Amino acid sequence: MWTYMPYGPFASLDEYRAWCRQMAASDDPLFYTIIDSASGRAAGVASYLRIEPGSGVIEVGHIAYSPLLQRTAAATEAMYLMMRRVFAELGYRRYEWKCDALNRPSRRAADRLGFTFEGTFRQATMYKGRNRDTAWYSVTDSEWPDLKARYEAWLAPSNFDEEGVQRQSLGELLAS
Repeated sequence: MWTYMPYGPFASLDEYRAWCRQMAASDDPLFYTIIDSASGRAAGVASYLRIEPGSGVIEVGHIAYSPLLQRTAAATEAMYLMMRRVFAELGYRRYEWKCDALNRPSRRAADRLGFTFEGTFRQATMYKGRNRDTAWYSVTDSEWPDLKARYEAWLAPSNFDEEGVQRQSLGELLAS
């Protein structure tokens, strides 16, 4: 999980807690803890960053999900809720997702969540002693109403059977 993050892995719980305290004091990136509603336990983090209210642009990133949250409806719902806040509450016009171009899981997630791939910025930054090409994705405010409706159709209880298995995938809803 830490391969594509500019920080971590952490050698100890105390080291991770120190990082968490430092991030909690920041307003850019602005971190959120994702809580698993069934257990009440923290299951991941995600942040808004590169927050530019004047130009109406904000990015989501630093997404780190524990195994408790990975590949769950709650993981998708967390991303939906963050996106909904950006457009409906904060009034931004552009929501960005950027990741290391080598990070296949992150790129698949951006695609699955309905972001549009815009291109790769070559040697955009460096971390952990190597160049990073950055894959850029976005959703704009004009795309949001349609995307919101499709997320809500996917998240609807009627889209899941008694065992919690989806009847229609988000990918199918986004393609229709």
